[in-house]
Amino acid sequence: MKFAISLGVLSPSLWTEAALEADRLGYDSVWIPEHLVLPVALGGSPHHGEDHPPIPAEVPVVDPFVYLAAVAARTERIRLGTHVYNIGLRHPFSTARAVATLDHLSGGRVDFGIGASWLRAEWEAVGLDFDGRGARVDEALDVCTRLWSEPVVEHHGTAFDFAPVRFEPKPVQRPWPRLHIGGDGPAALRRAATVGDGWVPMNHTLEQIPARVATLADLRARAGRPGRTEVTLGGPVASAADVERYAEAGVDRLFVKPWRRSSEALDGLRRFAEEYLPAGAT
Repeated sequence: MKFAISLGVLSPSLWTEAALEADRLGYDSVWIPEHLVLPVALGGSPHHGEDHPPIPAEVPVVDPFVYLAAVAARTERIRLGTHVYNIGLRHPFSTARAVATLDHLSGGRVDFGIGASWLRAEWEAVGLDFDGRGARVDEALDVCTRLWSEPVVEHHGTAFDFAPVRFEPKPVQRPWPRLHIGGDGPAALRRAATVGDGWVPMNHTLEQIPARVATLADLRARAGRPGRTEVTLGGPVASAADVERYAEAGVDRLFVKPWRRSSEALDGLRRFAEEYLPAGAT
């Protein structure tokens, strides 16, 4: 089991310190949330059964690649993830450049988590069609992966259209950084199986994971892709038996939050590492 930290559940004032300590202690990765803009009139929620957004419009938001580049410069081994990046809101030229640059600065430590988004008002603020976001996300992903892997790219699609271009340098990771697809619906599962390296659900219980793992394996096999799609899930850990249950269900990476308040986070990370990470604190 890989153990990861989602910085979005921690006070931003502690993000860097927590990332540095997680690197020292041997955690697999740190992941940062992302929004381009938060309209004052927010609505909806990514969580089932909730009709209001989980964040206020005035919450501080940082550029994930700038922030993770700063973390990369001060860490040695921990992987750096986006949880998740709203890829459809940007032109793929900008996305591909930011990801490739971070991959170079970090020595190939990027885990690129993307999502189709839940916040309609954010798409409307940018002037894009929220209801058609799925097709735009698919096209953006296609363009990015081609920019990262092909010497010359020409594209004539619905959302993006351009004559032949070159894109250098390519990412350190080949053919490109690991892609993790966030979301719970059929489209997210399809992307995770046919394009992605991982799947990051938000509204699935542990009991639902085995069936989705089977679906991912079937979709991946039909697409002719070897290997398996990695599953990253958040959940509590109170004992080694809990970790075993996650593993048996098909979870590969677990977002953990071994603290109740942000002020307790660093000590919580150390205690958790002593009990559950093979090497413990260094």
